[in-house]
Amino acid sequence: MARTDFTTPRLCVDDDLALDRPVPLGPEAANYLVNVLRLKPGARVLVFNGRDGEFAAALSGERKRAALTPTAVLRAQETPPPFDYLFAPLKHARLDYMAQKAVEMGARSLRPVVTKRTQVTRFNLERLQANAREACEQCGIIWRPEIHAPQSLDAALTAWPSDRLLVFCDEDAPLSNPLDALSAAPDAAGVGLLIGPEGGFDDDERAALLRLPNILRLSLGPRILRADTAAVAALALLQARFGDWR
Repeated sequence: MARTDFTTPRLCVDDDLALDRPVPLGPEAANYLVNVLRLKPGARVLVFNGRDGEFAAALSGERKRAALTPTAVLRAQETPPPFDYLFAPLKHARLDYMAQKAVEMGARSLRPVVTKRTQVTRFNLERLQANAREACEQCGIIWRPEIHAPQSLDAALTAWPSDRLLVFCDEDAPLSNPLDALSAAPDAAGVGLLIGPEGGFDDDERAALLRLPNILRLSLGPRILRADTAAVAALALLQARFGDWR
């Protein structure tokens, strides 16, 4: 039997979850279940909130008074891999893709950072949160990534804990096997991945990164990757070295 049921609708909610305690649904969630999916009272829905595990629940009520009542515990709460994803914001469609894939690949937090060559000046935090939530619902994830407000690269580096490894992908790094580089890195309290803007880091930013006490400059091969592609490639490497793929 598959570990995750992908045939039953899954819904992420904000309320606390407990057996036999109805959870009222907001207009958007109720519309999705009742009008879009056309589910009837008693229909089975999977529900999670990122804190209490995953439950099977029964739908009740009509659209304006729809609710889900948990009937069985399916999975105890899980913790995400120790990955924090720091990235220079991209334009809408590519940022949507990157956020979804980062969550699928196990990022426990999404941290937009503004660099000197970042081209996107307006940032929609609610859209980022919605994409992260949707990725959790669609991929069987029952934890919810922490979404941070944008901050400057300088501020992010100043606040970065010294006991956490920060991996930054740099197209100017000498070519080397990235798996060998990650294998040589010691285990750390957590791992951050930093992907810069399309134009890359400037010399001052690169120098500031290399001054950190626990830093790894990583090459992703002989081709220049777009930022959203680099995110997926690098997160796969980190999963293989530090994450729950092992």
